[in-house]
Amino acid sequence: MNVTWLAAGYCLNIEALTRRGAPWRVARYPAGFALLRHPERGAVLFDTGYHPRFHEATARWPYKAYALLTPVRVREHESAAAQIARLGVAPTDVREVIVSHFHADHLGGLKDFPRATFRFHPDAYETVRGKSGMEAVRRGFLPDLLPDDFEARSEALTGETDLPSAFAPFTRGFDVFGDESAWAVNVPGHAAGQIALIVRGDRGSVLLAADSAWSTRALRDKAGPHKLAERLFADPAEEKRSFARVSDFMARHPDALVLPSHCPEAPTVRP
Repeated sequence: MNVTWLAAGYCLNIEALTRRGAPWRVARYPAGFALLRHPERGAVLFDTGYHPRFHEATARWPYKAYALLTPVRVREHESAAAQIARLGVAPTDVREVIVSHFHADHLGGLKDFPRATFRFHPDAYETVRGKSGMEAVRRGFLPDLLPDDFEARSEALTGETDLPSAFAPFTRGFDVFGDESAWAVNVPGHAAGQIALIVRGDRGSVLLAADSAWSTRALRDKAGPHKLAERLFADPAEEKRSFARVSDFMARHPDALVLPSHCPEAPTVRP
């Protein structure tokens, strides 16, 4: 399966908050997403990054607090829909979007894909379902970014099963397409129900790591987020375990490409 890694906008954050021991300086963190070209399913997205709708969704209180805490920069031509269109994939050709979790930098562009089915871990949506106001903001969720017919087009992942031993340390996952070409694995903590995706790509294995880490450098150095950042996590203890599993995966599989969603080092992977 072909994997194209792109980014839709970026946010500003303090580097030391994302990796223990890093400098206390402001850095850019891209909002990565992936275009998968499945031989039978066609165009599938893993997340969508930011979209200019973020600014509309955070124009009033209490949602404005989200934008103040996480300054975002994104323009229309940087949206997922605009970028894949330049690669020859129309937004209406996307039939599935896999949502790693429900933070605004991962579902920002969902409204641009009117024919897509949305797939996710059931715990991820259940945590934000029906939430608004400060209850939503505390979960990093902006309800205005969801399509009106989101639930009608949703299909939660089911049928978790044992993984091939080649994917250690991950032992359980969801066979997303039913052909063992992509496995969703649990990496909760940063957000409830967060998933990463292990893909058998044309050029080898790819781990789309979502927000289990901020960068590959953090994974290499085994330096997770600062304690101050942990206050924003759904479950800091779970986050540490997820970070450790992804770091272990990278160490065990040096030929695999590991792509945390916000990694400044992540290459733009194209066909």
